[in-house]
Amino acid sequence: MFTGIIEHTGIVTAISESGTNKTFAISSPVSNELKIDQSVSHNGVCLTVEAIEEGTHKLTAIEETLKKTNLGDLKIGDTVNLERCMVMNGRLDGHIVQGHVDTTAVCVAKDNRHGSWEFRFQFPEEFAALVIEKGSISVNGISLTVFNVAVNEFTVAIIPYTFEHTNIKDIVPGSRVNIEFDTIGKYLKRFMDIYGKS
Repeated sequence: MFTGIIEHTGIVTAISESGTNKTFAISSPVSNELKIDQSVSHNGVCLTVEAIEEGTHKLTAIEETLKKTNLGDLKIGDTVNLERCMVMNGRLDGHIVQGHVDTTAVCVAKDNRHGSWEFRFQFPEEFAALVIEKGSISVNGISLTVFNVAVNEFTVAIIPYTFEHTNIKDIVPGSRVNIEFDTIGKYLKRFMDIYGKS
């Protein structure tokens, strides 16, 4: 379980393939503090740490994960958002994020508002019911509030601290990002799909 508050960013230092899987080596300030078998959010994707050495940790994304996320787009030198799992006696500063990415969205606009930035994203219309005005969403693992919601588009505003300390600054029109919709909204939609028509 995560909160969507990014702790650090890491840099992809190596990528290898085995069958349909990809293994990534990530160099970061927290790599040496991690433990093997620990869950860590990478761009909003919950992945298991498999090895640690000299400020770098390794993890593997299987075919299903690569299909549903932007991890398959990563190249050596790319920046990745990192968040360790939440501590149960800590504050929930963002919102409840599982690290289970639902889909990807494409950036269609990036505007410098001279003090903040606004990004507009387009996502598959089948998820339209899960995005509400002023609702929570996870974009590359970052807990954000959406506004100007359309059927399959939404906008988020980024404060300077988030812009400088996450990989959102690298996102440009055409970039693909990982999206996790609000968990409560998903349960409500499921309930209404089954019982709301009776």
